[in-house]
Amino acid sequence: MAKQSTLLNFVAWLTGVLVSLAVGFGMTGRILYIPWIPMVVTQVAGWVVVITTVISAVLAVLKE
Repeated sequence: MAKQSTLLNFVAWLTGVLVSLAVGFGMTGRILYIPWIPMVVTQVAGWVVVITTVISAVLAVLKE
């Protein structure tokens, strides 16, 4: 049972990382936009998402 829980936790973590990166790169590439917010702000927010996701993924891998 512990192995199944560990596998599900890993799959959930990996899914979160991939979705965060997809949203971040969509915002930086002007594909995903937020109405009534200037595109420059959306791009900066996208880069913040990408950078923080990469940092957290690296820290999670180094923790193990």
